[in-house]
Amino acid sequence: MNLAIKSAAAISAALVLAGCQKADDEAFGQRVRAYLLAHPEVLQEVSVALQQKQQAEMAKAAASAIETHRAQLERDPRDLVINPEGKVTVVEFFDYRCGYCKLIAPEVVKLIEENPDVRFVFKEMPIFGEVSDTAAKMALTPQGKTKGLELYQAWMAEKALDEAGLDRHLAKAGLNPAEVRKAAADPAIERQIVDIRALAQALKIEGTPAFVIGNTLIPGADLPALKAAITAAKATDLKKPSAPKA
Repeated sequence: MNLAIKSAAAISAALVLAGCQKADDEAFGQRVRAYLLAHPEVLQEVSVALQQKQQAEMAKAAASAIETHRAQLERDPRDLVINPEGKVTVVEFFDYRCGYCKLIAPEVVKLIEENPDVRFVFKEMPIFGEVSDTAAKMALTPQGKTKGLELYQAWMAEKALDEAGLDRHLAKAGLNPAEVRKAAADPAIERQIVDIRALAQALKIEGTPAFVIGNTLIPGADLPALKAAITAAKATDLKKPSAPKA
């Protein structure tokens, strides 16, 4: 049911509640229709209000889920973390073959460079097939993590990342592709990816990229929203009382 239909239903329900007697269905329907045709701005206002209410409810649900899974989101020792001493944390769920992930990747790198006080946690969430799975597993190997940001940039820059591209950039980063592939077969790495997918499901993340900052979930490559959330999180951190000195 779209917003317009929902809005009409809401108006109808309100008019029913306002009446003292049960109206004839056909006559009542005609009056509602006539009113909406004469005052279409009411339908638009109700649609906007309904959308705002739905967004607020979704944001509240997301914040609750984030709080429940905070430790797994921000402090899983298995994840690649850049700027580990940062007080504010940004978590990205991504796939190396996702077009929108590739679009925002250079901006993510720029944010990392410009915000040394922000921790960036990378959650491998391969959803685009075998190459994506392989890339995620390689990135999560001990060798891959030593070149984590370098590989993130290189693989994201490949328009059509394939197996050859994976190996080529591993070699450029000074890693042995055969050794990395062998290490990527570790069942513990597969377990980590399964856990990340379960976490994404718990947060109702259905695609990549998705970012979590504080209690805010940002689906998609929404750079303005990402920057705004980082700024807000920093401001909130500044307001926190300092720990008493020993």
